[in-house]
Amino acid sequence: MRTRLVFLVAALVVAGCGGDSDDEATAADTLTRAQKDSIIADMPIPGAGAVGAAMRSRDAANARTEAHDTIR
Repeated sequence: MRTRLVFLVAALVVAGCGGDSDDEATAADTLTRAQKDSIIADMPIPGAGAVGAAMRSRDAANARTEAHDTIR
């Protein structure tokens, strides 16, 4: 009887460990990477300022690239 109980509990644990598929996880994740980084940059945690600085640097580089691409 005890063996059956252990087997049943183990089966329930294994069945409960099944995670979401990648498609379902992606569909539930609606924030873009930039939005997540923006949220992190505003948090009072160590390194958050560096995330904000990296985002500003990325935006400046993208602006320079766009300006360079429009020169004829």
